[in-house]
Amino acid sequence: MKELVEYIAKSIVNLPDEVVVTEETDEQGITLKLQVADEDKGRVIGKQGRIAEAMRTLIRVKAAKAGTRATLEII
Repeated sequence: MKELVEYIAKSIVNLPDEVVVTEETDEQGITLKLQVADEDKGRVIGKQGRIAEAMRTLIRVKAAKAGTRATLEII
């Protein structure tokens, strides 16, 4: 899942070298933290949060197939 988020984010932003994705696992599932440059946050979130919500949906589907839960945080 980390690779999927990283690929999508690098495709969207102007500064792909600034994209950092960290993955943390706890009892509630997987938490992916996406960090981008300040000027690229708007691109990753999208109008009315549509791009961020689409990425979260893809992660949830992939996690459901793996039998776990996953969340995405944009920091």
